Amino acid sequence: MKDSFTILYPYRSETTYKQLSQDALHDLGLDAVCKSLTDDAKEQKMIMNVISQMTADPRVSAYRQKVFADILALPELRTKMTELFDKMEFIRNFGTMHKSSDEELGLWHLFHRLDELSDYIKCVEAMRECLSDERIQSQGLTDLRNYINELYDEAYFAEMKQDIAALKVKASDVQSVTLGINVNERFEAVSMGLVSVNSKPFKKSGIVSNFADALSKGDKIQDTSDWDGDMHYHQIDKESKSGILEFMKNEGGMLMVQTTNAVDTRTKSTIVNAMAGDASIGSTFYLETVINKMLGSLVKKLRDTLTKYANVAIVNISQLIPEFVYYIRFAEFIGRLTDEGARFCEAQVADEGGADMTARGFYNLKLAVNLEDKSEIVPNDLDFDSDHTLYILTGANRGGKTTITQAVGQLYVLAQGGISVPAESLSYRPVDCIYTHFPADEDKTMDLGRLGEECIRFKEIYSDCTADSLVLMNETFSTTSFEEGYYIARDSVRALMEKRVRTIYNTHMHKLASDAEELCRGTDGARVASLIMRSDGGKRSFKVEVASPEGMSYASDIAKKYGVTYEMLTGRKES
Repeated sequence: MKDSFTILYPYRSETTYKQLSQDALHDLGLDAVCKSLTDDAKEQKMIMNVISQMTADPRVSAYRQKVFADILALPELRTKMTELFDKMEFIRNFGTMHKSSDEELGLWHLFHRLDELSDYIKCVEAMRECLSDERIQSQGLTDLRNYINELYDEAYFAEMKQDIAALKVKASDVQSVTLGINVNERFEAVSMGLVSVNSKPFKKSGIVSNFADALSKGDKIQDTSDWDGDMHYHQIDKESKSGILEFMKNEGGMLMVQTTNAVDTRTKSTIVNAMAGDASIGSTFYLETVINKMLGSLVKKLRDTLTKYANVAIVNISQLIPEFVYYIRFAEFIGRLTDEGARFCEAQVADEGGADMTARGFYNLKLAVNLEDKSEIVPNDLDFDSDHTLYILTGANRGGKTTITQAVGQLYVLAQGGISVPAESLSYRPVDCIYTHFPADEDKTMDLGRLGEECIRFKEIYSDCTADSLVLMNETFSTTSFEEGYYIARDSVRALMEKRVRTIYNTHMHKLASDAEELCRGTDGARVASLIMRSDGGKRSFKVEVASPEGMSYASDIAKKYGVTYEMLTGRKES
């Protein structure tokens, strides 16, 4: 059997992945975005699992991006594949393929498996047809088409399909089964065997009258046990000491005549036809038990063969369903937002030696989902380069600092997942992981206190991050006094500069931002820059700009707007 195929994780033997934490996914608003992709909790979990695995290998994001471009551009492919996956999932969840117990499964069960396998083969054939679309350009889907063709040929699906059809035709001709029973002198059954499988039902169904006819006419009692034609005898039980009545009861098979003690013993040993209705079910179970015992090795061989082919269909093909669902759900989601006026683009991996990120017209996807009027989206520009490795972001409360910080993280997650990004353009160098340091829930800080918890969490992030990472900090070390928080924050920034980690640190510590130039003195690598949420006459613009912090002037504008300056409150001018 061929190795499994993937359209999400190419170069697996050469690539290392790191896992985004659940806190990071939440801090970036990606859990909310996933809920907008699908209502299915299982699919949400699967998509979150994909986007949480990150690698700095640029080949992976480029490979995924081309697969996504095909799926985004071919809505009919998405529709057909979704229908096929729904059918395959239905068969897998409600069919008999997943059962494997030899004791529970018999010949009748195998015929059901034949039907299911036939349906799977049809799904695989339909998948081949979908992927034969000449408009498909990505290496991922082209390789998948070749993989499925090879799988189909190596598994002899075409031959298997013909065998299933022929076997079903033959099975549909079976109308009755003739059994032979060996008895001793006391007319006790000692063994049983299959005489023939017939294409016509018995004309005379009364077993008692058939037996009586055989005894009354000497010529009907054969003087040999040999069978004519191609009928064969298959012994299934060694000699038994019990009578035929007890034998049949133990097999749970034919319906017996139940009698009182006064009933003649000859009647007790008589087997009659099963009654109509539910009573006939026992006959079917009994017949299945008998045939399975007689054809035990044949049934097992057939079951093993079906399991082999079923594994090809289920394991090798079905495992692709979650990967396709990932691309399809994002394509549908982006298609809807584009129709509503949102803008997306294909990200480009930066050339060697270029800027680590050049983003133009980007915005927060979580915020955009909740905006009814997409024209209200405020786009922003931002670069990570040699002069801007670590940003200290300041601005007014509710001015958009957290929103812009989230948006930068979203760009990397989506771009590296191969998905179109919410921006006019994006050139970037992939990161190996994203680390977020946002305020923790109070129940997580009870033992250590807020400051203690923040310090421990930052130390863990610093130990794990590399020069290929992205660190996003939101009001870190702001739970203590300004003086204490400032000195801890300053040392943390200096340490991050040593590692040259791309960082956005949004904070109310305007003094820390004012120290940016001083922090850069004497360094020959990473540099710190002050980034502000620009204000226009005290009004929030939600636009970022590389500039000195404007905390005092912004506060002054707000104070004047609401009449709380000393002069406006007292009516006196300061001397």
